[in-house]
Amino acid sequence: MSDPSESIKTQQKRVLSDDDWNKKWETRNIGFHVERVHPLLAEFLNEMQNGRTKLSIFFPLCGKAVDMKWLADMGHTIVGVDVSELGIKEFFTEQNILYTEEAVPEIPGGKVFKSASGNISLYCCSIYNVSSSVIGKFDGIWDRGAMVAVNPRDRQRYTSVMLPLMAEDCRYLLVTCEYNPKLYKGPPFYVPESELEHLLADVAGMEFSAILIAISSIITKMIS
Repeated sequence: MSDPSESIKTQQKRVLSDDDWNKKWETRNIGFHVERVHPLLAEFLNEMQNGRTKLSIFFPLCGKAVDMKWLADMGHTIVGVDVSELGIKEFFTEQNILYTEEAVPEIPGGKVFKSASGNISLYCCSIYNVSSSVIGKFDGIWDRGAMVAVNPRDRQRYTSVMLPLMAEDCRYLLVTCEYNPKLYKGPPFYVPESELEHLLADVAGMEFSAILIAISSIITKMIS
């Protein structure tokens, strides 16, 4: 599709604060939440696992994604980050998982909610406050709604946080949205493939084209 540059420039100026996202949760304006395992994760899971088991998998801007329990039940260890404490607590409650709550000394005001079994840890803080020294490095990353949710002007900052979290053999599954930004201001925001290539230029040997192609027609049908 053609690149509607003026509309993209308009999106670049759009800014949502942490308070804005918390308000979305409080007012139940959470259309981004999917009540079932995401079909693209199910389709591309083998690409992430690559024959491996018991992976450490990261969910940026995790919300209460049901995918986390689905993967944990397979034996993987899950770490998520979200600014919404409400969303995190709802995950544990709705999935009937006992959890504990602890402060995170390295992150002022940060908290971590851990499942009693120890295989799910969800951090309540800004994504920009995490680092590998706090949450570790990961074998897999499921980025279904984070790259497209961060403020467009912060994408470089976001990738500067994400890339150091990747272990040597990490598989990063990234879902973006392709639509006409003249018709929708976002989020989710439109991220041109050319910008993704620039942002992720330091990631050697990773292929995103399969997922980008897989969701292209879906989003086009949803936003018309």
